[in-house]
Amino acid sequence: MFELSEEQSDFKTSLRTFVDKEIIPVAREMEAKGEYPSEIIDKLKAMGLFGLTIPEEHDGLGIDPVSFGIVFEELARGWMGIAGVLGSHTMAAKMIAEHGNDEQKSKHLSALASGERRTALALTEPDAGTDLQGIKTTAKKVGDKYVINGAKMWITNARHADPLPVLVKTDTSTTPAHKGMSILLVNADTPGFKVTKDIPKLGYKGPESCEIVFDNCEVSADALLGGVEGRGMQQVLSALQWGRVNIAGRSVGIAQRALEESVAYAQERESFGQPISQFQAIQLRVGRMATRVQAARQLMYWSAQSLLKGRADGETGMAKVFCSEVALESAIEAMSIHGGYGYSKEYEIERLYRDAPLMSIGEGTNDILNTVIAKSIFSGRTAI
Repeated sequence: MFELSEEQSDFKTSLRTFVDKEIIPVAREMEAKGEYPSEIIDKLKAMGLFGLTIPEEHDGLGIDPVSFGIVFEELARGWMGIAGVLGSHTMAAKMIAEHGNDEQKSKHLSALASGERRTALALTEPDAGTDLQGIKTTAKKVGDKYVINGAKMWITNARHADPLPVLVKTDTSTTPAHKGMSILLVNADTPGFKVTKDIPKLGYKGPESCEIVFDNCEVSADALLGGVEGRGMQQVLSALQWGRVNIAGRSVGIAQRALEESVAYAQERESFGQPISQFQAIQLRVGRMATRVQAARQLMYWSAQSLLKGRADGETGMAKVFCSEVALESAIEAMSIHGGYGYSKEYEIERLYRDAPLMSIGEGTNDILNTVIAKSIFSGRTAI
């Protein structure tokens, strides 16, 4: 069993206290209204959480990967949308911190760590999601500038990102395609860069998910992440490993909340003269749910710890797949336990039910990640 250190355990406790006090009491109403959680985000800034993946020398926390997963577990337990605000930001910040040159780090990281500025990650396109090598957004080098044309969608934090790292093709003729892909850091006020709309969603309310367009958008050559073309795919994949721990953590948070709500409801709700917790059918559901939630948590911690060795696409893929499945199963079980009340917006379960499905899609669909896991095992990078 993976045991948290005393420091990690204290960190988890402090986060849970914050969520219980500051997020859970307001989440349902704010989510129902579609209200942007500005006040909560300001409190996350004050806690230093926007600097999770930024080294201390750039005023960040430089947090260990297990504590990173804990943050998303605890925030999602209160409101998955809040965790989403940090998710894209921390992935992009990690990418800049790991692959940016000294000038880019000095220019961006300190302000990103404080939350004074925020960031995101523009990868997905209308015709390219899992298949990132199929993107159509291009950046043509013209003198000392790049001219970007194309569109991205499902971009969380798009209206607040400054800079926005954008995956582009700087060479459309090379094979394989990833050798011609790069990341450009686009400032929010750059002419030709426009957020065209917020995409309506089933769940994941709170943060925006946007379509964005680049129409002859010019950026200087020094916006190229790391200063070398053709490394964008590798830079993205290194960040996505942390992103999968983020998704696994969010999934555990959703599942944990479903379990907590189910246990409390089953002990309060009476039927046929006794609490429904006394019925074997309910006990079977709760027993299975609790077992899988704890198994998911342990897998998430293990996968996060594996990031310390470097490449961990197999381990993080496993955690993301399993934890996301447990999140959805737990939400469905919780709705069954709650009966009609689970379908009501006056209870938490319907929100968990709407938020959970995204966990199997974000940071790589579960189907494609199962192939990633298998390839990692066949290659010997992941040993079970």
